[in-house]
Amino acid sequence: MKKLLTPGMLLVFMLPILQLMSQQPQKDVFTIIHQRKSVRQYLDHPVPKEKIDTMLRAAMAAPTARNIQPWQFYVITSREVLNQLAEELPYAKMLSQAPLAIVVAGDTHMGNPNEEQIFNWALDCSAATQNLLLAAEALGLGAVWTGVYPYKARVNTVSKALNLPPHIIPLNIIPIGYPLLEDLPKDKWDPEKVKWVE
Repeated sequence: MKKLLTPGMLLVFMLPILQLMSQQPQKDVFTIIHQRKSVRQYLDHPVPKEKIDTMLRAAMAAPTARNIQPWQFYVITSREVLNQLAEELPYAKMLSQAPLAIVVAGDTHMGNPNEEQIFNWALDCSAATQNLLLAAEALGLGAVWTGVYPYKARVNTVSKALNLPPHIIPLNIIPIGYPLLEDLPKDKWDPEKVKWVE
């Protein structure tokens, strides 16, 4: 005869989860924005798929011209590919430590771009990347934007490693992991860069 879970038994099972959640208070969006920083050293610890999915959902919530959503995301956990890219990309050496990287790429076949709109994929994918970086910060992860496009050699390196077709252009590669050190954000506020038009 099967035993049904009583409310009391359910509470016993749920209590550790609730306690863990209570120890991780949610941060408001402005705190996350100002705490975001570039993290280049990581612990040797895998990132759970649930956190990867959360980052990707945040990325795909970004604004996009005409709602074309030209982005493609390549999630790399292969140690061989991460090491290869670390060797071949000049400013992504931290990939050799990272347990995960996400390439944000643009599909230039999406929509029907005219001369003015042909570069919208790069703008849309940049917005998606910022969302991804903020989501990583909110999840207690460290990440850094390493540029690929518009540098031809880097584009070719990533395209070859991931076997990308010509119409898929990698904008960047984002190494992600649990921070090894306690990196601090930079205060970039500069009122001299604000011009009021009144």
